[in-house]
Amino acid sequence: MAQKELDCRGLACPEPVVRTRKLIETFRPAELNVTVDNAPACENVSRFLTRNGYSVSSAVVDDGLWVVTGKDTGASSVNEDDADFSACRPAAVGRTLVLITTQTLGRGDDALGEKLMGNFLASLPELGSSLWRVVLLNGGVKLSAKEGSALDSLKKLSESGVGVFVCGTCLDHYGLMEKKQVGETTNMLDIVTSLSLADKVIRP
Repeated sequence: MAQKELDCRGLACPEPVVRTRKLIETFRPAELNVTVDNAPACENVSRFLTRNGYSVSSAVVDDGLWVVTGKDTGASSVNEDDADFSACRPAAVGRTLVLITTQTLGRGDDALGEKLMGNFLASLPELGSSLWRVVLLNGGVKLSAKEGSALDSLKKLSESGVGVFVCGTCLDHYGLMEKKQVGETTNMLDIVTSLSLADKVIRP
């Protein structure tokens, strides 16, 4: 299949990934170039292509404009996440997803709220093997970039095999793309899919 060009300028998350997925499903090109105009889209498209059997490179071609190039390696088009999404699993195992949308836990005193959030994250391992993913949205993404007990706990969770997903649009909004220290930068499509697959969602 000849090289394909995909222009995703002006498209908000998760549309660049959605269109890239549709292109691959329809044509499975040997090589494709995806043009985007924001850093989260560049990272999300790159990650998606890598997981779907493409070797990936990206380049800044203009101020605020990226071209992501993917070359088919011949690997299976079903990536780990796709297999994960379709797998039949025993109901007894279950999957617990924790959705965090703020930097603090509760309302009233922010200093207390930050401490409580740190304690909450440190206690998540008590959920055992059912703990599947932690998703950080909106103000919650700040936890992935700010030194402290919350960040330490997130790193330990990630190291133990728990998926830590951090909203790329939110990181970009807060100017934290380069400061994130833990987790995978992700998009709303991944987040919505994760929520739909979870057997239980905890939102503190």
